[in-house]
Amino acid sequence: MSRPFRLINLSHVNDPATTSLFPGDPEFRLQPVADFATEGYWLQYVQQGEHTGTHWGAPAHFDPAGLTADRLDVEDLCLPAVKIDIRGCAADYALTVDDLSAWERQHGRIPQQAAIILRTGWENHWGTDAFGTVHPGFGVDAVRWLLDTGRLGRRGALGTDAFSPDAGGDDSFAVSKLLYGEHRISLECLTNLAELPTTGAWVLAGGPLNRNGSGSAATIFGIYLSR
Repeated sequence: MSRPFRLINLSHVNDPATTSLFPGDPEFRLQPVADFATEGYWLQYVQQGEHTGTHWGAPAHFDPAGLTADRLDVEDLCLPAVKIDIRGCAADYALTVDDLSAWERQHGRIPQQAAIILRTGWENHWGTDAFGTVHPGFGVDAVRWLLDTGRLGRRGALGTDAFSPDAGGDDSFAVSKLLYGEHRISLECLTNLAELPTTGAWVLAGGPLNRNGSGSAATIFGIYLSR
């Protein structure tokens, strides 16, 4: 029986040879601990940070009073999604309120409690030095507008195919601090965004819920109705 919806994998495959790591994050390792010749089955020991590869960040990642991964509601991890394509912008470009208004004139109002996902094109640099920490992202004024106008609702998310929603390698993490301080999450290092519709899809973020977790390495899916 055919499904009434389509699933899109928005997550990179974690591979020590290709997974890009944020500077200072722990090395990603996969170590075989069981094989068919000796134990009769295959098993690997995984060593990684909570933000290795495609992942989501919980409010506690930047807010000392924020909720940890294990304290979020399940509804925080399943949200309607919109995609904003800013490929071709400069590496330090920060999305503006005017950009959001122009997007809404073309595609309609951003739904409440949405995951607002930037397609920057940075997924094409995955596994190379060009992936880097300097990339397009959200401007602080734009995120404040999304919060103040209710477009991020009581729960919501920012998403990106780069390391962070902060633009231009902002080492103050102003956007991240604003987002997490308002009990929202961030979906990061996404891929296959060409397959995600501009509107009409949902995103579902999985991953282990570590006690007191700052987020989770994740498999994130896009979901939309088949036509």
